[in-house]
Amino acid sequence: MTITTGDVLPGATFLAVGNDGPQQISLGDKMKGRKVVIFAVPGAYTGVCTTAHVPSFIRTKDKFEAKGVEEIICVSVNDPFVMAAWGESTGASAAGLTMLADPEAAFTQAIGMEFSAPPAGLINRSKRYAMLVEDGVVKALNVEESPGTCEASAGEGLLSEI
Repeated sequence: MTITTGDVLPGATFLAVGNDGPQQISLGDKMKGRKVVIFAVPGAYTGVCTTAHVPSFIRTKDKFEAKGVEEIICVSVNDPFVMAAWGESTGASAAGLTMLADPEAAFTQAIGMEFSAPPAGLINRSKRYAMLVEDGVVKALNVEESPGTCEASAGEGLLSEI
């Protein structure tokens, strides 16, 4: 089943690189009593993800904060080392975005957002989407029809929904 507005997100454990290596991050802890934005990309270091999607949330971070958003989380079906390096190379980490790995696509599959594009080497990856979540409940959800498009799921696209 694909997640939709009004649904409660399932619990999930992501990975991020901490001071002592990979560490588990509980999505439930990130969402509890908070307003957060979660956006997902088909792959770190891929074209549109790097040149459009991540930069759109760096540009709009202050506007989201003005609307009460406490954290912006980027999720990708990659390993935590790739996500950490990508966060550094794009400036996302310096801007305060949280870069989380869903290495087995467990969360992505649980919310029905998986897709594969074998010709591009993308197998069991995430669709491109962005959502506003309040205390675990999806309040707004924008999913792109094509993984190569970043309009509705861009920071500006989600910001216009809230």
